[in-house]
Amino acid sequence: MKKLMTIAALAALASHLAMVPVGAVEIEKVFKFYCAQCHGLGGKGDGPNVTKDFPVSPRNFTNATEMDKLSDADLKNVILDGGPSVSKSPMMPPWGKTLSGEEVDGLVKHLRTLCKCKGKQG
Repeated sequence: MKKLMTIAALAALASHLAMVPVGAVEIEKVFKFYCAQCHGLGGKGDGPNVTKDFPVSPRNFTNATEMDKLSDADLKNVILDGGPSVSKSPMMPPWGKTLSGEEVDGLVKHLRTLCKCKGKQG
């Protein structure tokens, strides 16, 4: 009986942890792992994979003028479906099968902090 109660308690804890939102620290790690390779740690489009012969310039997320033209839905779409889905670079891969919905939402919020802008509303 004690074993069953322990298993039930662990299952309840695991269920609760699965519902905990992804924190800012986690999103920083996600950004560094998936995005910074091209967009750079500061989001300026100067990541270590970008060389002088790189076929495109990755978006500079700190450029508020350009980032304000995009809605949060636009950002979410390109993260989920990649550059070609929005007529942008095929170098931008789709992350929809890799990242959770909470991670994608967290990345959108993170990008808004980098640009210090709210983006196109609607």
